[in-house]
Amino acid sequence: MQVISPNNVKIYNLSAGKSLPDWISDRKRRSLIKKDPELRDRIELIQDFDMPIVSNQVTISPDGQYIFASGVYKPRVKCFDVTQYSMKFERCFDSECIKYKILSDDYSKAVFLHNDRYVEFHAQYGKYYKIRIPKFGRDFDYNYSTCDLYFVGASNEIYRFNLEQGRFQTSLKSNCTEENNCCQFNPVHELFACGNTDGVVECWDPRAPKQIGILNCAIHSLFEDLSDKNAKCAITALKFRDGLNLAVGTSTGHILLYDIRSNRPLLVKDHRFELPIKDIQWHKESDLIFSIDKRVCKIWDRHTGKPYTSIEPGSGLNNICIVPDSGMIFMANEAPKVLVYYIPSIGPAPKWCSFLDNLTEELESNPTSTVYDDYKFLTKQELETLGLDNLIGTNVLRAYMHGYFVDIRLYKKAKLINEPFNFEEFKKRKIKEKLEKERENRVKVQRKLPLVNTELAKRIIEESEELKSKVKNKKPLFNPLEDKRFAELFTDPNYQIDMNSEEYKLLNPVVQKVNEKKLKKKVVENVAASEESEQEEESMSEDSDDSASESSSDDEHQWKQSVKEQYKQIQQEKRLKEKLEEKRKKQENIKQPKFYELKDGLDLYSTNSKSKNTSDILKNEKMKRLPMANRIQYLDDKNKNNSKFDELVFRSDSLGNKQMTFLSRKAKRNQDEERKTMQHHLERKDIRRSAGKITKTFKKNKSQFFKRK
Repeated sequence: MQVISPNNVKIYNLSAGKSLPDWISDRKRRSLIKKDPELRDRIELIQDFDMPIVSNQVTISPDGQYIFASGVYKPRVKCFDVTQYSMKFERCFDSECIKYKILSDDYSKAVFLHNDRYVEFHAQYGKYYKIRIPKFGRDFDYNYSTCDLYFVGASNEIYRFNLEQGRFQTSLKSNCTEENNCCQFNPVHELFACGNTDGVVECWDPRAPKQIGILNCAIHSLFEDLSDKNAKCAITALKFRDGLNLAVGTSTGHILLYDIRSNRPLLVKDHRFELPIKDIQWHKESDLIFSIDKRVCKIWDRHTGKPYTSIEPGSGLNNICIVPDSGMIFMANEAPKVLVYYIPSIGPAPKWCSFLDNLTEELESNPTSTVYDDYKFLTKQELETLGLDNLIGTNVLRAYMHGYFVDIRLYKKAKLINEPFNFEEFKKRKIKEKLEKERENRVKVQRKLPLVNTELAKRIIEESEELKSKVKNKKPLFNPLEDKRFAELFTDPNYQIDMNSEEYKLLNPVVQKVNEKKLKKKVVENVAASEESEQEEESMSEDSDDSASESSSDDEHQWKQSVKEQYKQIQQEKRLKEKLEEKRKKQENIKQPKFYELKDGLDLYSTNSKSKNTSDILKNEKMKRLPMANRIQYLDDKNKNNSKFDELVFRSDSLGNKQMTFLSRKAKRNQDEERKTMQHHLERKDIRRSAGKITKTFKKNKSQFFKRK
């Protein structure tokens, strides 16, 4: 439900939001409603309250129980039952419906005027009868006292059709030059008024069919200071409020309010869009007038013309209907959905949807979120830190001044990805600070040492005490603990010295050397204090000086050695970490065994029954139990003795793998051919005769050609 407040008047759009198609399943519909907040928060006041493409007219029955809506395409009319919040029936036409009117209190009797000159009469069960008027119709109205239908259209004649007699009566001829656009009977004294393209409203008395009055509503004839006096001003809409007040809409976008006793308008209202007025409705309870053109619906006071509020839906408007004694309005427009608006300041909700009053009261008590609450403004540097700079130029970011607007949901996700633990740490720190502030009023145990860097503070305190004992002057000494510039060093945990870091470990030998020297001095002082004689004290001090002078070179050597050992230890720890990481990666990359499902009719240790008989299967079962050497020997003997043997299958007990030894058909064919050729050669060798005896008898005559004399 969308809320707008033009001119500080709350207007609730009950038709706003996404709509779901009819062909999706209920399961899909429920899942979409759960995921999408727009679908979840929408209010579907009447189910399927729409048209395929365009809605032309919306009206409500006199008893207020049924709503009629017509539109295209295909041309149709829908009737909705407000007690069931759903459609009661739908009827299709052969041509588009221009205007219709409900004759009974409910939906049982209705008349429909089409754009092909046909007029259809519908009963409760459907179409009852159809007639045709001589000219194309524009509008019609019904006189309840005489049962006459008056049709106006593309001629200067007003056609009358009596429903009691079932025949046309003598038509009325108006003074217009072209055609009549609109007409209406006065609900009190049944005066018939029709407006034409000449800008004139003609009034007729139906009792004695003759013209009794004319109102010249051409705007250029009323105001002489208009710039375009030659502009044609046609009457496009008119509406009676009671027996005297009449509102007339023109093609120039003006509404003129008349007292029918005078030919001068009481008030002229300009829409300022220069578009024809489509429809006018009076709201009697609040003395307001609703007037629509193709672009806007304006609501204004009928006495002063002061604008109350306005509605611009964004699609072309065709017709407006006000629910009696309420603040709800329906508007037919150039879009599939029929627009539904509720204005609580004009009137309450209808009885059949009284729950709207409670909803609007809750919404008014809670402040509504503005459009920018769902977006976050970020500069280019902030986008780079969040890693969203690659989205510049896309629809996700909207450029504005020196930065961009981004959806707050995307910003929160990017913030969590980049800094996942910052918020929790910040929260804990703030809670701790608040608790410490609350504890300030309590009795505190004074501690000399801070909680952060306690060892460093202890060392500083010891050094300062030593300096105080040595220095005779009573000048204040520098103490980092008391200096405000170094206060965060002992209060902020971000400055905590990490004992396990590489830098500290490399510097650790130096620190240890300093500490050892201090310990030696302390031991010497304690021993000297315990001894009574000054001679022993001096000897001990001399020995210590000598030992210190002798061991100065050894200390340097030991310090270098300790630094090297510390460095080696750090490198070893690094290598161990790398090896453990490699082992972990290898274990992750090791392929796990795959399991396969056996086909129906096969056992883990059995062979295929189609290719093997029972004896072969038994042999294979026995061969499985033999060792590998015996299996190979058996195969060799089998190949030598039987050339036809081509395959033997063994299965392992663990995974059921198959091992096969075979000879291909091609190899067998080659062996057979070689064997046959060998036999043939042996047979020919036994049969053939040698020709050596014959060749010996031949004389070898040498050639004489190359011999020289």
